[in-house]
Amino acid sequence: MNLNLQRIAEENESALSAHQARWNSFRSLKSYSDPFWEKCIHQLSAMQIAIPSWALGTGGTRFGRFPGGGEPRNLEEKIADVGVLHALNGHCGSISLHIPWDIPDNANQIRQVAKEWGIVFDAVNSNTFQDQADQEHSYKFGSLSHTDAAVRQQAVEHNQQVIDYGKALGSEAITVWLSDGANFPGQQNFRRAFEHTLASLQEIYGHLPDDWRMLVEYKPYEPNFYSTVIQDWGSSLLLASKLGAKAFSLVDLGHHLPNTNIEQIVSRLMMEGKLGGFHFNDSKYGDDDLTVGSIKPYQLFLIFLELLEGIETQSFAWMIDASHNVKDPLEDLLQSVDAILIAHAQALLVDREALYQAQEDNDVVMCQEIIQDAFRTDVRPLLAEVRHRAGAALAPLSLYRKLQIRQTLINERGAKTLATGL
Repeated sequence: MNLNLQRIAEENESALSAHQARWNSFRSLKSYSDPFWEKCIHQLSAMQIAIPSWALGTGGTRFGRFPGGGEPRNLEEKIADVGVLHALNGHCGSISLHIPWDIPDNANQIRQVAKEWGIVFDAVNSNTFQDQADQEHSYKFGSLSHTDAAVRQQAVEHNQQVIDYGKALGSEAITVWLSDGANFPGQQNFRRAFEHTLASLQEIYGHLPDDWRMLVEYKPYEPNFYSTVIQDWGSSLLLASKLGAKAFSLVDLGHHLPNTNIEQIVSRLMMEGKLGGFHFNDSKYGDDDLTVGSIKPYQLFLIFLELLEGIETQSFAWMIDASHNVKDPLEDLLQSVDAILIAHAQALLVDREALYQAQEDNDVVMCQEIIQDAFRTDVRPLLAEVRHRAGAALAPLSLYRKLQIRQTLINERGAKTLATGL
C-alpha cells in the first residue's frame, strides 16, 4: 500500500474553504485569544498515539474470529498500515510491538522500513500469558510469580530478550502485563506470589538501559477470576515504587471494575510522579476493548481534565489497545484516535482559573457548568485545523473510504489473510 500524499493535499484543497469557514466560526464562539488557540494547536499537534501491532488485524472472542481481508501478513505490512494511518491523521507516528508475535528478523532493515513511513517504535510488550511452541516450561500456573524458580527465570529471560529487541529498534520502554493469579480461593499464597513477582521484576529492571522505562500494567481479573497478582493501581504503584525511578504504572482503561473512578486514579499516580502511560479503549461491562469514546466519552474527557494538571511537565506513553471483531481495524483506529484528541481538546477549553475558584468557593453548580460547557463544545474544527497544518487529511475516515484503502489492501494481500500474532 502506497498512499499518495499528493492525493491528500488535493482532497484538502477542495474542502479547504469550507474548513476555514468552520474554523473561523468556531474561534468566534469562544472568547480566547489567538495565542491561546496557537498553544492548543501546538499541544494537540504534539500528541502521538502508538498503534499496537496486534490491533491491525481483526480481533475476536473466545468463540471465534471473523477476519475481513487484507490483513498484514508480516511486520513490514503492519508498519505500512500504521504509516497509512499516520498519513491520514498525523497522530499515529509510532508502533508498539508484542514479542514474540512480532520478532524482527533484521532490526536495521525494519527500522529503515519504519523510517520510510515516518514511524518510530514505542514501548515493546512481553508475553508470558501464553505458552510458545519452543519454550521449556509452561505458564499455566503463572510466570513471574510462579512457585517454580525455573519458570520464573524463563519469564525473566523472555522479558530481558524483549528489551534487547527493543534496543535494536530504538524503543525506550517495556510494558509488562501479567495474567498471573488464581481462579479459586486457596490456590495461591498472595504474599509469596507478590514477592516472587517483585523479585522477578527487579531482575528485569536491572536489564533496562539508563534511558529506558518499565511500565507495570494492572488488571483486576481475566484470565484468572478469583485474584490477579497485580490487581489494581495500588499494587502497580507499590511495585513501581520498589523497583526505582525508571518504573511507572500503566493505566488500561478497560482494566477496572465497573464504575471505578479512573480519573481519580490518574490524579493520584500523577501526584506521585508514577503515571507512565495509557492503553486507550472503552467498555460497557469489563475489558471489552471497544472503540475509544464509543461508550463513555465523558469519562475520557474527565481523565484528560486531570491529565492537564501535569501533561506539560510529565512524559506519558499513549497507546490504543482495542479489539476489532466487527469493524475494519484501520477505520476503528481512526475513530479511536479522533476520540482521544476530541477529549484532549475539550479539556483544553476548560476555564481552569474559574474552575479552581469555584472549587475553592465550594460552588458545586458552577463547577459542573464550567466543565460541561467545555465537554459540550464541538471541537472538530480545531482538530481539523491541527491536521491541516500537519499536512494530514481534513477528514481522515472519509478519505480512507473514498480512496478504498481496504479494498486496495485486499487486492494486494488477499481476501483470506490473517494478521500474524492473533
